[in-house]
Amino acid sequence: QGPSPTPCNECESCVEITASASLDVLEIDGASNRGINEIRELRENIRYRPAKSPYKIYIIDEVHMLTGEAFNALLKTLEEPPAHVIFIFATTESHRIPIT
Repeated sequence: QGPSPTPCNECESCVEITASASLDVLEIDGASNRGINEIRELRENIRYRPAKSPYKIYIIDEVHMLTGEAFNALLKTLEEPPAHVIFIFATTESHRIPIT
C-alpha cells in the first residue's frame, strides 16, 4: 500500500519501513551528511521513481546541521519537487534553519 497516516504494520511496505529496509523511505542524518556534495547527490537521486510506493520519502534528521551552501542547493528542489517526492525535515533547533 505504501506510507499512510494509519499504517497497517502488516503489509510488505509497512514491514520494510518499520525495519528501515524500504527503498522508498530514506533517512538522512543532516549532522553527518551536511555538505553541498551530499545535497547534490540527493538532488540527482530524487529523479528516480519509487520502487514500490506511490512516493519516495526523504527524511532529513538534524536538518539544522546542513551548511548554508547545502540549504541553497536544496532550495530549488524544495520549491519544485518532483510529484513522487516528499521531504520531511526533523530538527530540535528550528531557529537555525535559514528563512527562505
